[in-house]
Amino acid sequence: MYEPIRTKSVHSTVDGPNPDFPHRSREEELDIQLAGHLAALLAVTDELRATQASADLDTAAERLAEQVGRLRGGRTPVRAPMSGRREAGLAALHRRAHALAGRALVVAASRADTAAAILAAERMDAHTAALEPRALASH
Repeated sequence: MYEPIRTKSVHSTVDGPNPDFPHRSREEELDIQLAGHLAALLAVTDELRATQASADLDTAAERLAEQVGRLRGGRTPVRAPMSGRREAGLAALHRRAHALAGRALVVAASRADTAAAILAAERMDAHTAALEPRALASH
């Protein structure tokens, strides 16, 4: 009924995989993605630290930097200098940090990275608490 396909597929190469094209495993891709989410969360945390002094934020920033460095093979993340400027409101920064921590939690859970998942969940809790009306009124 059907004639067999006689031409080569356009979706595969004739010689097999190209050795010049970099191939990464799923775990490597997840590491890259998780490091990116945690680095973005670190940037927002540093921005929050510039607007309000907090030992919790200082500790979180150090733990985030440590995790990003671990995921990037020991390379420390680039961090913006703390400048004390106030470009965004505290609530907006906390919402952004909460969203980034949530993304990091999803990736950490999918790659079974317990340390990063715990850190992301703790940051989500901290930013949720900071968004409560009582916490925002005290800042």
